[in-house]
Amino acid sequence: MERLEHVDMRQYTSFKAGGAAEELVLPETIDELMEVLQALHRSGRPFIMLGNGSNTLIQDSGFAGTVVKLGEGFSQVKVDGETGEKLVCGCAALMSSVAKIALAEELTGFEFASGIPGSIGGAVFMNAGAYGGEMKDIVESVNLVSRDGKTMRTVSGAKMDFRYRHSILEETGEIAVSVLLNLAKGDPQKIAEQMRELTKRRNEKQPVQYPSAGSFFKRPEGFFAGKLIQDAGLSGLSVGGAKVSELHNGFIINAGGATATDIIDLMHLVQNTVFDKFGVRLEPEVRIIGD
Repeated sequence: MERLEHVDMRQYTSFKAGGAAEELVLPETIDELMEVLQALHRSGRPFIMLGNGSNTLIQDSGFAGTVVKLGEGFSQVKVDGETGEKLVCGCAALMSSVAKIALAEELTGFEFASGIPGSIGGAVFMNAGAYGGEMKDIVESVNLVSRDGKTMRTVSGAKMDFRYRHSILEETGEIAVSVLLNLAKGDPQKIAEQMRELTKRRNEKQPVQYPSAGSFFKRPEGFFAGKLIQDAGLSGLSVGGAKVSELHNGFIINAGGATATDIIDLMHLVQNTVFDKFGVRLEPEVRIIGD
């Protein structure tokens, strides 16, 4: 189990911005994870769980605590032996890797997630979705470790309280360590074709060449965040190195040298302007961590 001190979190988050964490721990097994969580619980030391860092921003002041990130030991993906239509995924496995394995096994149902730049654990935590699909559609069960590291349990997908960008984990603080996906046999040519089409659409409509956290704001009920931002005249607005993408106004991008403060200040400017013009309060999807 690797332990690092005073870690620059820019290299662990997709925004490529922000401060340092006092400590980063990478457990490789469930026993190691439970040991770490129990020690943190006894000490009262603050900590956060980090997936692939595609939805997290550490403030420039840093995080005076421990970041726990599941190591490579949690990246394994295997086919369920009984039916051949289910995948058992360690929660550090990347969505893109799972998509490739699903294709190789001729399993359909995961295509929507093939381009989401995150880990399975992060996707479960926030019920990630795209192009008409969500994790709630394919999650059969999740293995969870309690936040104090003392217990484990298996929760069915139906009891994960999956809603728009939400799961029960936001309330319980438990850590997902593995997930069982319920897929179906399909035509590999059609699966590959759909993945290519979704990748093409993503590349054409999203600023994938810039560091970002994907869609920055949650979709407000009855509206689209990007459309509100566009109608407020904020397309291309910049604060320091942070910018509202002209390609997709729902994205805040690191156009070059952005600090976390730049990104947060731009977020507030967008929120306030949209609220003043339309009376709609935009809420960030991105977790903002730090003092």
